[in-house]
Amino acid sequence: MIRYSLVCEAAHGFESWFPSSDSYDAQAARGLVTCPICDSAKVSKALMVPSIARTDRERAPARQPPQPAAPMTMVAEPERQLRAMLRALKDHVVANSEHVGARFPEEARKIHYGETEGRSIYGEASPDEARALIEEGIDVAALPILPDDRN
Repeated sequence: MIRYSLVCEAAHGFESWFPSSDSYDAQAARGLVTCPICDSAKVSKALMVPSIARTDRERAPARQPPQPAAPMTMVAEPERQLRAMLRALKDHVVANSEHVGARFPEEARKIHYGETEGRSIYGEASPDEARALIEEGIDVAALPILPDDRN
């Protein structure tokens, strides 16, 4: 986990944790990193000054920084609402469809070509399998993976 000091266009400073620097870059590019004070998505990393020990005085024992109980991020209200809508969408699909697991590409083709009864299904497919289904004219969509799904 990486903790970044961030600042918005209105000069509000705040901190947030990210799994990696790539994760921060991806979230910032999608406008998901927002200021908790003004909700601006124009956020950048603040200048972070390294801590340099002085050598001209007696060295004190190193203090261990407090460790957070769990990784934390500040989530702005628009993102909270979006996550709730995506969760509701996923819950609806799960409640009203048949889970076919890794057989998804095969079952989707059978339904599309009339080899089996039409029904709503969900399961797993690799990106290449999903691309092949779309190229065949089979309507498929990826279900969102939300942060709490990874726990």
